[in-house]
Amino acid sequence: MSTPGTSRPAEISRASMVVAALSTVVEWYDFTLYLYFATVLSRVFFGGDSQSLLATLAGFAVSYAMRPLGAMVFGHIGDRLGRQRTLLLSMMLMTLAMLATALLPDYAAIGPVAGGLLLVLRCFMAFSVGGEYTGVVAYLLEGARAERRGLITSLASAASEVGALLAVVVAALTVGLMSDAQLAAWGWRIPFFIGAALAGSVWIARSTMQESPEFLRQQAQRTVPDSPLRHTLAHHRSALLRTFAISALGSITYYVGITYVPAFLSGSGIVAEGRSLGLSTMAAVAVIAVTPLAGALSDRVGRKPVLIGLGVAAMLLPLSMFGLMAGGGGDGFIAIGAIVLACLAGGVSAVGAPATAEQFPGEGRLSGLALGVTVATALFGGLTPFLAELLVQRTGWAAVPGAMIAAVALAVLPVLLTMPETQPTLAKLGRARVSMVREGSR
Repeated sequence: MSTPGTSRPAEISRASMVVAALSTVVEWYDFTLYLYFATVLSRVFFGGDSQSLLATLAGFAVSYAMRPLGAMVFGHIGDRLGRQRTLLLSMMLMTLAMLATALLPDYAAIGPVAGGLLLVLRCFMAFSVGGEYTGVVAYLLEGARAERRGLITSLASAASEVGALLAVVVAALTVGLMSDAQLAAWGWRIPFFIGAALAGSVWIARSTMQESPEFLRQQAQRTVPDSPLRHTLAHHRSALLRTFAISALGSITYYVGITYVPAFLSGSGIVAEGRSLGLSTMAAVAVIAVTPLAGALSDRVGRKPVLIGLGVAAMLLPLSMFGLMAGGGGDGFIAIGAIVLACLAGGVSAVGAPATAEQFPGEGRLSGLALGVTVATALFGGLTPFLAELLVQRTGWAAVPGAMIAAVALAVLPVLLTMPETQPTLAKLGRARVSMVREGSR
């Protein structure tokens, strides 16, 4: 496997890198807010009966089916016309989707149609963000020095957690400062208006970003693929499998281990809504601290050993952590469980970002990430909160979400054990050693 794009015809300015890194705040603010507000939205849009929470989470899961489609569309644009252009377009559509959500009539106004309209907007939003995270990861990877790709690219994951933390803070303040009647009547709209304003600000900032030097290289050398998706399917099938596996582990640890936890805690009656959001705030802070450390560690020792260690941890820790949170031991044990799960997910996301992007050369990189990352996210991210809630309700076993994470980790571990190292300096060293061994055997 070739190591992508080490020579760069131009440098990306620090300002462009900062704008790119911070812009993932919006994507994860929106999707985290939706999950953290799941119990509120279930009352506002689905009537609040016993099946409303499941309907709200099902809408989240169904909308995620649009992410791969959006990723392929935006990935094609990014591979053919440039990284900056696709990032501008996706953010513009995200701004419109969040504003429309904030203005949406509720169940009391239009009845069951409200839930249908919410689902339509979730699908539109999911389509818009399909290529968002992968586009940012590719942009940061292509602009970073080879020896710092893990750290720099992990900033996209760290910024995602800033978005998640912002969603928690806004949701906690909104829930804490309003009565249930105010929240249902109009208060739930405030966080979505804030998100629309944030998205619009990022869209303006992105207009100042430089184009990726990797894409400029392709233009100069005339290597931009005519059909990036076909190019990737023809030449990088094994890379797609590895990307899918890494992303499956990252998705289920994140969406079950972080974003589902507030709904799990409040829906199971373990803690009140306001308290569950407060615990999530602590978890988000822990992830922001862990993410750059994991990215920097992968620069030093390699992506492969760090991912293997995290995969083993994902097999062992989640079962006990969900059991700990549901065991009635008090707020301290609940906090420990939430923070450990969050740090595990943050570590996988931090290292998974450069590891997946490095599976592909610059030509067709966004399309490769679109297939590998977003399909895994749709299956193991959007679907799993709904499935976890359904299994908890049907089985009565509080630790079943942890068992789901462990099962995926067990399936992914063989791929991690056999994958080649992709950290550029270490991969180059490994190839040199192989060459020396071959020369010595002649």
